[in-house]
Amino acid sequence: MNLFKEVEEKLKELDISYQLVEHEPAVTIELADKFIEGIEGVRTKTMFLTNRKKRNFYLMILDDSKRLDMDKFKDIVEEKQIKLASEDTLYEKMMLVPGVVSPFGLLNNVDKDVKVYFDREIVHEERMSFHPNTNEKTIFLKTPDVFKFIESIGYTVNIIDI
Repeated sequence: MNLFKEVEEKLKELDISYQLVEHEPAVTIELADKFIEGIEGVRTKTMFLTNRKKRNFYLMILDDSKRLDMDKFKDIVEEKQIKLASEDTLYEKMMLVPGVVSPFGLLNNVDKDVKVYFDREIVHEERMSFHPNTNEKTIFLKTPDVFKFIESIGYTVNIIDI
């Protein structure tokens, strides 16, 4: 199964234009940033999180240089504890591996049980960048189109101060 092809098809169906950069596998944020140096758009970091009982799941999207305050996030989502989900849970829920987590993985979330959060600091940026379900490509989209994509597949975009 070509997970990027599914992303490409959905963007085409929604008439969303994008800029695609193909590169060697980006295994770190630093390397990924190097591949797209000079291209306009906020570099994002997408974290797949879960609560202690692994019943609630969250995608938190923020600037890749920002550190997530887990205590503040757990208070916002009204959980007692929040942690990064395991590799197994990530694969089970979104068919992704660490390093390629992005909103595009929501296409693979059969249960539609992941809540999506964006840090308010980045939502006013003109464009955002993500790995489109592969770390061999980086895709740049206009921020309203990112939200359009997410909402078109049945998710709500939550914007928070983190």
